[in-house]
Formats: sequence, C-alpha cells, structure tokens
Amino acid sequence: MQQNGARSLLLIDADAGERRVVAAIAGRAGWRVLSAEDWGGAAAHLADDAAGEIAAALVGGWRPGLPACALRAVRAEHPELPALAVIGDEHAGVAALRAGAKDFLRGPVAADRLLAALDRALDRRRTGRELLPLTERSSRPLSFEEVIGSTPEFRAALAAAARAARSRITVLVEGEPGSGKETIARAVHLASPRARRALQSVDCAAVPANMIGSVLFGHARGAFPGAFANHVGLLAQADGGTAFLDNVDALPPTTQAKLLSTIEIGVVEPMGGGAPRAIDVRVIVAARPGLAELVRAGRFREDLYFRLAGVQLTLPPLRERGSDIPALVRHLLHRIAEQPGMRTLSIGDDALALLMRYGWPGNVRQLHDALFRASALSDSNALTAADFPQIARELEYSNRKSDHRPVALSAASAAHALSQGPGVTLYRADGHLRPLEEIEADVIRLAIGQYQGRMTEVARRLGIGRSTLYRKLAELGIQVDAA
Repeated sequence: MQQNGARSLLLIDADAGERRVVAAIAGRAGWRVLSAEDWGGAAAHLADDAAGEIAAALVGGWRPGLPACALRAVRAEHPELPALAVIGDEHAGVAALRAGAKDFLRGPVAADRLLAALDRALDRRRTGRELLPLTERSSRPLSFEEVIGSTPEFRAALAAAARAARSRITVLVEGEPGSGKETIARAVHLASPRARRALQSVDCAAVPANMIGSVLFGHARGAFPGAFANHVGLLAQADGGTAFLDNVDALPPTTQAKLLSTIEIGVVEPMGGGAPRAIDVRVIVAARPGLAELVRAGRFREDLYFRLAGVQLTLPPLRERGSDIPALVRHLLHRIAEQPGMRTLSIGDDALALLMRYGWPGNVRQLHDALFRASALSDSNALTAADFPQIARELEYSNRKSDHRPVALSAASAAHALSQGPGVTLYRADGHLRPLEEIEADVIRLAIGQYQGRMTEVARRLGIGRSTLYRKLAELGIQVDAA
C-alpha cells in the first residue's frame, strides 16, 4: 500500500452499470476510482499518472472467447501494476491468469471479495504471483476419506471430527488461515444426517460489524436505512442443516450475545422487530488459534465460547505437516485438473523438493493456489522448480527457512512418497529411520482416523484381530474412543 495513503484504482469495463457498482464499493473503502470503457481510455489515465498514484487495475467484462487486449496491455505497458480480472465463469479464470492477471473474481462482484483482492494485490512483501492467494477458487467439498493428512495430530483431529459428525453438537475448529478449517467443517456436514441440506457459511471477518447481525439473523423492513424489504438471515436459511461461521472471533459483543441466545433457545429474531422463527440448525465455527485467550482478555464471551466448543479441534499448520506435502501435492493437482480449462499434470523431483523446503505461511490454501497458478501457466506436462520462481527466491534470500523444520527426504524419496499417496513419516529430522515402535503407532493412528474410529474395521484392514489391536493400543499408549 502506498505510504502517502493515496489509493487509485484503474477500472476498465465496457458496462457502465458495472463500473458504477465497482466504483461505489471501492469508493466506500477509500479508493479513488478512474474509469475507462476500453484500453484507450485506460492508457490516457496511466499517461496522466505522473505521481504513481494508480495502485491497481481491474479489468471487467471478461468472458471466454473475448480478447484479453486490455489486460495484456496493462501487463505489457505497466508490468509492476497489479492487475485483476472480473470473470463470467470458471473457464475464464484460467485464461485471465495466463493473460497476466494476479487474481480473478467471479461477477457480479461481491464487496468483501473485491476489497480483499485489492488489499492483497497491494501487498508489496510478496510480489510473486504464485505466493498470492486467489480470491476465487472452484472446489467441491471433500468427504473424510478424501482429506489428506497422516501426521498424528492431524489424524487425531480428523477422527474427532468424524465422531462429532454423527451428532448435532457444536464444533469449534481452530487453526491458522489456510490450514483447512472450512474443509473440515464441510466434511463434518457431509458426514452428518443433515448432508441433504446445503451448508450455509459466512466469514464474519469479511462483513462490517454493523451488518453482521443482519447477515446472521435477518432483518425486518425498515430496520435501518436501506432495509427496503424483509431479509431472511443465514441461520434461518440453514434451518434443518448446518451453519458455518468462519472467524467467529471477529463478532462484536452485541452479536455474540444474540448468537448465544439463538443457539440456546433455537429461535432466531430478525433485527428490527421481525417475527421470531423457530429453527433447527447445527452450528460449526472456526477461529484462529487462541480463542480461549480472547475469553480471558474479556474480548469474547465465556458462555458463548463454552457453548460453541462442544467439540474442539485444533488443526496443525502445514509447516508442522511436512511429510504430508507429497500426498497433498498429488491430491491438489488431481483436483485442479478437474476444473474447467485445466489438465492433468505431474510434478518433477526438483519441484517437489522445493515445495517441501518452503515454510508455507498460508498453509494448504497457499499450496493449492501456488499449484493452480503454476498449472495454469505451464506449457509442459510436468511442473518443475522453474514454475515456482518466487518460492525459490524466498528460500534463497529470506529467513523463511527458519519458519519451519524441513522434512529430511531426498527428492527421490519425496517423489516416491508422492506416488504412494498419504502415509507415515519414516525418517527423523536428522535423516535416520525412526524406531519401528513409533512407525507402528503412527500406522495405527492413521488407520483409526481413516476409518473414523470403527475399531473392527481398523483391525480388519490392519490384518490383525480386534483383541490384538487393543493390546497394541495399550502397549503403545494410544488412547481412543472406540466406536
């Protein structure tokens, strides 16, 4: 972001109505919007920009088959200017990246996503495109069987989530941004009796504090200026199903109190005096690590915390799951290949070794976005280290290496792990093999998580008797809630 506070957005869109909408959203957030119908008008604005106040460009009206001349012209004439694209469907996202967009948004533009994309485009600390998060992504929900991870802490959290899915108990998932909280929440919903209904979700941190009450509980006509009609809130929309509240720690105190009351009595009251409505909804929430500390500091209600933490899960960051990276890469490349405009790619040993050395501060989400960009821009059938130049530069020139403990695997060993899928770490950090007892314990934990605590199935898949399994659990000090 510019030091003098001036933020100008160059908006290129042939649709005057869309220009007005984007200008209104950006203007309320403090942006000065310079609009143009085409590249000719945009070039004039750029020519007048002697002070360098234009901080980002947004190219709208992107559709498959239409020329990308405006976006390519921005990138060719001003390569340092972050350029974003508004796309019409999933096919256009890949084309936008190939034309030089740093990010893409699906139209019609949502205010929170637009502002988040603009803020990230201005992050001068990470100018490499493969390290910037994508605002839009297409991902179908995963079942528990599809969630990748073999480290004991992750599998334990997954097993607890699978057991919780069968009930209606509230679930609190804590973890760093990008660590997979929403993935776990969707897996819980898919494995629950409520899976027939769509999961309703909201990022509480992306909604202004004065609007989050309306989003969650709805509002009556005339409840506030601009409330021209009754609005059904997210909790009522999720009646009979599941509501997922991400970044629940961002809720203001008044909304925390109203959420607690709604959960306890099962009745939602719209803002502005609308008619109360009885609801049957299962609530799953997510937060950054340390929600208990916010409670102790008086910034989050203690009674709401204990009501939400019926089952509490903590997801480890990717830097603590280095041995999972080969399997995650294979899995993510497969999912990326399913998306429109993408194709199946393999990955070379040098690229895999590079990815395993990186600290991944953005966790699994950042790994996915790096692979997506590399896949969209690659002309070969296999990704190489050359497809991730910014990661290589950060490893070489920054202190990123100290952010994590690298996994002691050679490139050949990493490639073998990639071909085998999720597994158990065989090597210690010093490169020597781990003791057999530790490996055996991890295999059993992996099986328990994989088969959701069904001990008869665990024993059958391991090829041992149920009594032998319980004996090994006692010998190895593994405590589980048998199902």
